Amino acid sequence: MVRSDARENRARILAAAREALTADGSTSMNQIAQRAGVGAGTLYRNFPTREALVLAVYQDEVTRIIGTVPELLAKMPPLEALRHWTTDLVEAMRRKHGLGDALSPGAHQAISEQSYGPVVAAITELLDAGKKDGSIREDADPGDFLQLTGALWRAAPDPEDRAPRMLALILDGLRTHR
Repeated sequence: MVRSDARENRARILAAAREALTADGSTSMNQIAQRAGVGAGTLYRNFPTREALVLAVYQDEVTRIIGTVPELLAKMPPLEALRHWTTDLVEAMRRKHGLGDALSPGAHQAISEQSYGPVVAAITELLDAGKKDGSIREDADPGDFLQLTGALWRAAPDPEDRAPRMLALILDGLRTHR
C-alpha cells in the first residue's frame, strides 16, 4: 500500500510536470522537482526516466478524461455530452503534442496503444447512450469517430480554431434524422 505522502508527492510531480512540459518541452527533471516541491531523489524514485514521467502525465490525463463520461451523461443529453467530452479530449491531445518533444517514437507508440482501448470504450459508452435514446444513428462506430476526431487536434488552434466547426459537422453526421 502506498503511503498518503507518497501519493501526494506523485500527484504534485505529475501536476508540475504537466504544466512545465506543456509550456516548454525541454524543462529539466530538476526544474520539475523544484516546481513540485520535492527532491530529485523523490522524483527519480517515482519516475526513473524523463520518458516515464511524460508517459505518466499523459496517462493521467487520459484517465481523467475517461472518468468524466458518467458525470457528463448524468448532466446532459448524449450528443451534448459527446461534444463536451470530445472538446476535452482535443485539448488534451493538443497538450500531448506539446509534450511530444520529450518523447521518442517508441514512446508515442506506447501512448497510443495504452490509451486506444480505454478511449474507444469511453466513446462507445457515449454513443450507446445516444443510440438508446434515439439521438445517435445505430451505425455510429467508436473507431470511426476517434479517427475523424483525430483531425480536430491537428487543426491549428490559432488564430481561428476550426475544431469546434469541424466537431459540429461530425456530430451532425451522427444524429438520427427523425
